[in-house]
Amino acid sequence: MTEISAFSIDPDTAMLIVVAAIATYFTRIGGYVLMSSMKRIPPRVESALNAVPAAVLTTLVAPPFIYGGWDIKIAMVVALVVGLRFPGLTILAVGWAAVMAARYGLGLGA
Repeated sequence: MTEISAFSIDPDTAMLIVVAAIATYFTRIGGYVLMSSMKRIPPRVESALNAVPAAVLTTLVAPPFIYGGWDIKIAMVVALVVGLRFPGLTILAVGWAAVMAARYGLGLGA
């Protein structure tokens, strides 16, 4: 019987991590090399790059809002309203407090 410790790792998992790290590195360095080789960024490329933050935020927020429970929905709406006035750490704290209040105070969600 083989003994499993907290520091043991499956060779396939280790290979997957290494390959993913290499792919991530080449993707990032490839974008840098491509952008630095241009003398001027074309307007369409600049427009696409300006849309990236909104697209990333949407992919992170939309699935939990759509498929999550009412606790998540309430916390996201509260965080959105707070985010219109206060900085990021405050949004995080208020969103966390809202989801905890919804879960344990109102009995919603997980």
